[in-house]
Amino acid sequence: MTNWTQAQALDFLRDLFKAAVAAVDPRHCLPPHLPPFPASGRCIVLGAGKAAASMAQALEQHWLASGLNASSSDLARLSGMVIVPYGYGLPCNHIQIREAAHPVPDQAGYQAACDLLASVQNLNANDTVICLLSGGGSSLMSLPAPGISLAEKREINRALLRSGARIHEINCVRKHLSAIKGGRLALACAPAQVLTYIISDVAGDDASIIASGPTLADASTGVDALEILQRYAIPTSPAVLAHLQQASSETPKPDHRAFIKPHVHIIANAQTALQAAANWAQSKGVEVEILSDRLEGEARELGFAHARLATELKTKFATKFATKFADQSHQRPYLLLSGGETTVTVKGSGRGGRNTEYLLSLCQNLNGHAGIYALAADTDGRDGSEQNAGAWCTPDSLQQAAALSLSATTSLANNDAYTFFAALDALLVTGPTYNNVNDFRAILIL
Repeated sequence: MTNWTQAQALDFLRDLFKAAVAAVDPRHCLPPHLPPFPASGRCIVLGAGKAAASMAQALEQHWLASGLNASSSDLARLSGMVIVPYGYGLPCNHIQIREAAHPVPDQAGYQAACDLLASVQNLNANDTVICLLSGGGSSLMSLPAPGISLAEKREINRALLRSGARIHEINCVRKHLSAIKGGRLALACAPAQVLTYIISDVAGDDASIIASGPTLADASTGVDALEILQRYAIPTSPAVLAHLQQASSETPKPDHRAFIKPHVHIIANAQTALQAAANWAQSKGVEVEILSDRLEGEARELGFAHARLATELKTKFATKFATKFADQSHQRPYLLLSGGETTVTVKGSGRGGRNTEYLLSLCQNLNGHAGIYALAADTDGRDGSEQNAGAWCTPDSLQQAAALSLSATTSLANNDAYTFFAALDALLVTGPTYNNVNDFRAILIL
C-alpha cells in the first residue's frame, strides 16, 4: 500500500492489535503443553488472572476433544475454580468461575481465595493440581496472612499502585502479606503433583512474579518487602510492620523440597504477541523493528524517548529516499513495536492508565510531526481503571485538541490522558480480551 490515508493508517494499527491479541489466545497456546487427563486420582484445576477463565475453558475443551468420555467416571474426578476480574468470566462445565475486583482486592476475592485454598486440603500423591495463572491474579486471589486485615492489604495495594513501584516490587510486598501467594498454595497442595501453566504479563517472564507465584518458590524476603514500603513511603500499620519482622512472614525458598522439580510452563508472553504482529505487518509490506518485549519505567518518559526515536527515523528515511528515488511511492512504511510494563507515578486527579499516559507523552513530543501514527493499549482490554484498552494518535491530534481548548501538557500534568483522548474520539475500546500479556505499543512511520 502506498500513499496511505489517515483512515488506512488507523485501520492498520487497530488490526495489528487484533493480530497480537489473537496470537496469545489460550485455545492455541495451552493445548500443546497439557498432559493427558490423569489416569487416576482427583484432578483439581485452580487459577487466577485475566486469562484464567479462557485458559480453563480451553483446558476443558481440549480434554473433551481428546477423547475424555463425558459419560464415564473420569469427569467426576475433575473439579476446580479460577478467579477472574468482574466481566472476565466465560462458561465452563466443570470448573467454577468466580469474579472479583481488580486491581484493588475486595471481599469477593477474599472469599474466593479462602474457598480455593480449602479445595486443596487432604490431597494425596495420586491427585493432580493444575494451576492456571496470568496477570492480575495477585489482587484477585487476596487472602491476608494471619493478623493482617483485608482493609490493610487494600490500602497498601492502592498506595503501591499509585507510587510508581514496579510490579516485582509490588508483588514482593503482596507475597509477604499473603497466606496463599509466594509458593504457599503449592505447600497446601502437597503431596499432590502440581502443574503450573502461565501466560506472562511480566517483563522478563519471571514466573515467580506472575500472580505473585502461588505455586512457585520465592527468593525475596520480608526485609525486602519492608524496604520497598519504606522506599515508596507507603503508610503501614503496626500489625503489618510486626508481621514483616517475624519469621512466619517468610515465603518458602527455592531449596524447599516441594520445589526441587517444579512443573512450570510459560505458554505465551509479550514476545509471542509482538512477533505475531510483526509477521502480520510484514505480510502487508511494512518493515518492522521490535524494540523490546520488556520495556519498563515511567510511561511518560518512554513516550518522550519513542517520540525522539520516531522523528529521527522519519528524518533519516526522508533524506535517504529523497536521494535514492524520484518517485516517493517506493518508500515502505516502517513500524516500531514494543511491549513490557511501564508505571505511572500519580500526582494529578485525572483519569487514565499507563498506555494512554505513554501515548499522550508521545503525542506531545511528536508535536504534530507528519506521517507518524501510534497506538498503545493493554492486551487485557482495559488500561488502568477505565473501560478502554488504550488509544491512538495522529499527526493532527494536537491540532484537534487545541480546537477543543485541550492542552496535552496540562492533561499530562494531571494524569488525565483518558479525558484527552476521549475528547478526540481516539479511545480503543475492545471489551475484555480474556487475556493479558501487558502493554502493546506500535508506531507507524509513513
